[in-house]
Amino acid sequence: MTSLIKSVATIALAPAKTTGLNPLGAPLDAETQVKKGKLQEFMQTLDTGAIARRYQNIRATAIKTAEAGRAFSKLIVQFEAFGDDWSSIGVNTGVGYALYAGDKLLLELQHGPLFLPYSRFWYENQFEQTIPNEVFAELTSLEFIANPDEMQPA
Repeated sequence: MTSLIKSVATIALAPAKTTGLNPLGAPLDAETQVKKGKLQEFMQTLDTGAIARRYQNIRATAIKTAEAGRAFSKLIVQFEAFGDDWSSIGVNTGVGYALYAGDKLLLELQHGPLFLPYSRFWYENQFEQTIPNEVFAELTSLEFIANPDEMQPA
């Protein structure tokens, strides 16, 4: 059986301006804080070494803001996924994220299945998760984790 291997890419997150958040609908005020990071391209290979899934334009945005009188933080990860000439057997295992402060693991999150209904085409994916404000305060990087998966030729 052909399998995708687990692949990990690290994205540094740094304090950023609040510009460009309108498409995310984030409520902005004087106290809003943002951390952003980006990775242009990331490949996931099969156990044979061939590329079987591609990710591009990976954008990670952490936002701490207030809504309805309470402060909260969210992580939003957006990316495009391409299935190459392979498709998952059954439901794909998707991707996950590990949030770090330097070398210290703060939180692990699972995205669940990718939106990747057909091979040989690019699909937009977006993940949103509320994270603890303490995690936002310490957050310096995110690991983008492409999960292993059993594959078949498309």
